[in-house]
Amino acid sequence: MQRSSESIGAIAAALAKAQAELSNPEKSLIATIRSPFPREGDRTFRYAPLSTGLDIVRKALGQHEIATVQSTAIDNEAGLIRLTTILAHSSGEWMSSDWPVCPISETAAPHRMGAALTYARRYALFTLVGIAGEDDLDAPDLNGPTLPASNAEKPATNKNGPLNGGQTHSRQQFSGAQARKAVSSSSKPILEPEPSAVLRDQLVAGVQNISSAEEAAHWAHRVLGAKNSLTATDARCVEEAFQARLATFAANTADRSQHRTDRGQAGKRRRSPVVNKSVLALPEPRRVRDRDHVKSVAKHPCLICGRLPADAHHLRFAQSRALGRKVSDEFTVPLCRGHHREVHRCGDEAAWWQKTGIDPAVPARALWLETHPLPATSDKMGVGGTTPAAAAAADQTNAA
Repeated sequence: MQRSSESIGAIAAALAKAQAELSNPEKSLIATIRSPFPREGDRTFRYAPLSTGLDIVRKALGQHEIATVQSTAIDNEAGLIRLTTILAHSSGEWMSSDWPVCPISETAAPHRMGAALTYARRYALFTLVGIAGEDDLDAPDLNGPTLPASNAEKPATNKNGPLNGGQTHSRQQFSGAQARKAVSSSSKPILEPEPSAVLRDQLVAGVQNISSAEEAAHWAHRVLGAKNSLTATDARCVEEAFQARLATFAANTADRSQHRTDRGQAGKRRRSPVVNKSVLALPEPRRVRDRDHVKSVAKHPCLICGRLPADAHHLRFAQSRALGRKVSDEFTVPLCRGHHREVHRCGDEAAWWQKTGIDPAVPARALWLETHPLPATSDKMGVGGTTPAAAAAADQTNAA
């Protein structure tokens, strides 16, 4: 929840100038996300440590007379430890945001509570000043990352499932000399710039030798580990080259399809009509994709706590599972990042919603109708408000 002084003109002007000087911190650490499922591999993403972000923020905001203050408080009513991040200007104006850290019960385990607080401080501060500190890997499809471990902290299993923690996740740091020594069971350390550039050129050359989409899939699976060891810039170059190569296969496929269609129109064998699988005896669930609707949902407050900003969460239990496919965008509701990660960590999402006492299908349907209103009733009515079927029945009666 965001709060501010009665007027924010001076601090807003100073913050606008400071943001022009702010830059995203270097994502020098790597988080490893342990999958709870035996058939799924671990995942990794880069993130920036809190210390790096503080150095950047203090230097830029201090030049414009803005101070940052982060304090904690115990919310006995909600049973949570909360973090308050304040930006205070020399004029007396201020802005602040509240962030839930963990349940009060975590005070019995200072190690876990400290890890949760470190993560909350980093996320709240970066969000308030407008910088990014970690890779965005489409949170709805990714189990929430665990808390960043400081030098005095080690990854720990959390059986209580706090808002800013994970049950089977851990973070390992790869920075400077540690990157050459740290070893993870599922990821390689990030290479130095020169070795990374050499490996990048080798992978880009290998992309050009791919001759089919099937071969591209095997190649991507084979070199995924090597690509993850590149620097962020080099990894992006390899990804762009790979996508460009795939685009050539898609173009060739489209040309062949068009050629077959042309031959069919010339009198040869025509293609059979497309089957509408939604009207079969065992219909296939439709999966609608509407990016504008998803963005619209994200603008609403969290369905659980009313906090902004929010993510558009797909209700995974609304449709049957499909390999590598989300449910339709019709089934999306807004959740804050804390509750969003909590629902992705739970094993039974339907039970999680039942525990909150909220039926998410109802607001999901309401939000869908906001962006996709039903056709007007008059479109389906005849003259005088009579449906076409009723009008036809009346005509038959009159004729008799």
